[in-house]
Amino acid sequence: MRNLFELAGRCLHQADVDEKLAVTHLAWSLYQQDRLDIQTDVAIAGIEQTRFPERPVLKRPRAMPRRKFTTKDGVSAMIHAFAHIEFMAINLAWDMLYRFRNLPEQFYLDWLKVAEEESRHFKMLQELLAQRGLIYGDLPAHAGLWVHAERTDHDVLARLALIPRCMEARGLDVTPAMIENFKKIEDFASADVLTTILNDEVGHVKIGTNWFNWICQQRQLDPVATYQQLILHYLKQKPKGPFNTEMRIMAGFSQVELDWLDND
Repeated sequence: MRNLFELAGRCLHQADVDEKLAVTHLAWSLYQQDRLDIQTDVAIAGIEQTRFPERPVLKRPRAMPRRKFTTKDGVSAMIHAFAHIEFMAINLAWDMLYRFRNLPEQFYLDWLKVAEEESRHFKMLQELLAQRGLIYGDLPAHAGLWVHAERTDHDVLARLALIPRCMEARGLDVTPAMIENFKKIEDFASADVLTTILNDEVGHVKIGTNWFNWICQQRQLDPVATYQQLILHYLKQKPKGPFNTEMRIMAGFSQVELDWLDND
């Protein structure tokens, strides 16, 4: 199997964590060897066919216990939460390239790169959990991210606005403080992993921004107004700050967009 979209289906439509990682690495390796087929004439299964492991138990975000840096269990729960976000990000990147067709080849290669980097992030977090005697799935996790994917499975522009340009961009806002918290408790290994993730996520959000703007141009839409409309349509309100202005600008946000987000 060397077709990118068949590999995407293989990753998305079975639940095993290790198999999802293996397929991701295989696809990236085939691309690096110039052996990856990117013909798009592969049937698209509904997003309801996507499978996830039985564990972790998924809860509504508001039902999740509060995680604090003041206890060993709280720190472990924080690392597990990051692992869950990165695991879901692997699936989100694969679904982005699998579900939306008739786009330039670079679109698919960009999201394959994102999937590979998210899988590396997840592996690093798995190692941190193992050092604490845990594996991914031992603790509950929230189900929020995939809900947004399901709601935007019909339109790539909505998906780009809601996932990389909203949910993932939020990581640029909150992760620096998390890194400092890990440093304060002298957990420098976790701080280093989160620093790697943060630096890569700037690139992921920028990829989302670049394609959002490109598709708006193709559809003859104003990107700023379209972003605002999509965010308000799907979230009913603007994301809450504070926002990491410097990193969001690095990730392609315009000053006009940042002013809109900041303006109550």
